[in-house]
Amino acid sequence: MIVTIVGTGYVGLVTGACLASQGHTVRCVDVSEERVNLIRAGQAPFYEPGLEDLLREGLASGRLSVTTNLPTAMEGSDLSLIAVGTPSKAGQANLPGLEPDLSYLETAAHQIGVELRTLGRYHVVAVKSTVIPGTTRRVVQKVLEAASGMQLGEFGLCMNPEFLREGTAVEDFLNPDRIVIGQADARSGDFLDDLYRPFDCEKPRVGIEEAELTKYASNALLSVLISFSNELAGLCEATPGADVETVMEGLYLDRRLSPTVQGVRIRPEILSYLRAGIGFGGSCLPKDVNALRVYGQRSGVPTPLLDAVMATNAARPAQVLWIAQTALGTLAGKTIALLGVAFKAGTDDLRSSPALSILRALETRGARVQAFDPVVSAEAAERAGLNGAYRQTLESAVEGADAAVITTADPAFRNADWARLSSGMRTPILIDGRNVLRHVTLPALVRYYPIGKGARLADERCGADTRVCRVETRLDAFRVLTSTAETAKAAH
Repeated sequence: MIVTIVGTGYVGLVTGACLASQGHTVRCVDVSEERVNLIRAGQAPFYEPGLEDLLREGLASGRLSVTTNLPTAMEGSDLSLIAVGTPSKAGQANLPGLEPDLSYLETAAHQIGVELRTLGRYHVVAVKSTVIPGTTRRVVQKVLEAASGMQLGEFGLCMNPEFLREGTAVEDFLNPDRIVIGQADARSGDFLDDLYRPFDCEKPRVGIEEAELTKYASNALLSVLISFSNELAGLCEATPGADVETVMEGLYLDRRLSPTVQGVRIRPEILSYLRAGIGFGGSCLPKDVNALRVYGQRSGVPTPLLDAVMATNAARPAQVLWIAQTALGTLAGKTIALLGVAFKAGTDDLRSSPALSILRALETRGARVQAFDPVVSAEAAERAGLNGAYRQTLESAVEGADAAVITTADPAFRNADWARLSSGMRTPILIDGRNVLRHVTLPALVRYYPIGKGARLADERCGADTRVCRVETRLDAFRVLTSTAETAKAAH
């Protein structure tokens, strides 16, 4: 099959490279000449394990090409996949920053519609971009019909959500657990069914709106699990003697979460989202949960659970700030090594990274930050405005630090030589926002503070009235984070 893909972000480029590896002829389209030239050279514009190998293989075989010219890419094409971004925009006064921006989607649909006039054959347009229910019909279909002068039926329409995780996107695409085909009619769905014939998984064929909502349901569930884990961690931190890791282990043993199959305990991958941390970030979960809240309000359906999820997520980074402040007495004038600036390990994506919220809040408190990430390049850090704080190596980040704060669970931090690294710190304090060092043997002089464990820190620093001190200090930390986020948004 000849496939045109509009958009070469995470979804578009991974989809194109993987479909080419399955024997399809794939033509990727992007408006950026610079991005196109980079991809033509076999280089991905972002870090994703395994992607560049597939790119080079596809380009060398001729099955994969990339261009800025949509008419050329659609010539003789059977199917167009729209994989452009739908970022948040300013939105309504009561929902600031939550409204999905559909301008890229509308532009792509219009340009494809214009080409449908001259294509001279039945062609299916499938939306892979994440859009709130009703968007594919209300926006994409109407724009296609207006631009082409054709009616649905003369061309096909589908909604085909993606379920790719940054850092494992290639593996997720090549070994999917499901492929959801939202179809306007059976003929449209047949094209996607044929496209995905090599993949051995369930392929439910559903209505377009059901497909749109399935994507949001998936991300909403993951966000709920993460925020539940972090709220439970907060309760453990306020409970002397409690450890969230032990509590979670007891939770995992529920047979509905970890079934026993032929005498062997199975730990499903979903449990990785039931782990305490500093909150979720990235380009998907925050944006998609907020978009679903917008859709709920427009539909007259309250979303108190999702509202609480976002509130919990926004507050969680303040806990790291509280631990750092309590361990050091004050943050003013201190040097803090921030280890991990991407929103999670295994990616260089800094969008909505909770680590950056912590970094800005530390700076607001008067701390000097030395940041490092094993995956993020110096160029990417500079684009994010971190050029003054960013360091090229782990060693240079921790050198002379009063404390090191771990904000991603990168294996490089787990495997580091902490005996050597801590000897170069001013005070060997490790604050583990991801609990990545929980089972690592650390030098005796290191003061190690994981998250989700008891209230010892508060007791050490706050004296008799520990409860009031903990609440006031956490609230103060949260105010700093909130103020920092608002300042960054205003500057943006």
